[in-house]
Amino acid sequence: MKKNFRIGNGYDIHRLTANRKLILAGIEIPFEKGLSGHSDADVLTHAIMDAILGAASLGDIGCHFPPSDSQFKDINSLKLLRNVHTLVKNKNYAVVNIDSVIQAEKPKLKDYIPAMRAAISEILELDKDRISIKSTTMEGLGPIGEGEAIAASAVVLLEVS
Repeated sequence: MKKNFRIGNGYDIHRLTANRKLILAGIEIPFEKGLSGHSDADVLTHAIMDAILGAASLGDIGCHFPPSDSQFKDINSLKLLRNVHTLVKNKNYAVVNIDSVIQAEKPKLKDYIPAMRAAISEILELDKDRISIKSTTMEGLGPIGEGEAIAASAVVLLEVS
């Protein structure tokens, strides 16, 4: 039987600002700033959602959860990821694996990555061994390197079940 795979990629960036919590993959990271955005501005979860939606040719998160809609104000992005997961399951897609990178000069994230993987794993009903989350700095370059923003990118492989 022939396998049917689809690949998608996603990217998100948000400005760091005072008086916001820093949330990545639903995990609160202790830091003096958080990400500015309509929802919780969780760049990692947003990148993963866009990669999943792209692989399934279902648009992007702005189409499904527009910032003009007040119901998504400050929403936990893991709730949105659960909706995306349901959407692709209903189209007979299953996530095979995720490879992602967070770009942040500060804070250091390596100690939080296991919890991030666990949170994504639970929502997507996917073994943690199929979820890669890496973090890197920008070596002081650009808005991320200057500590003004955090970005994330993700690649997702879907299989038609």
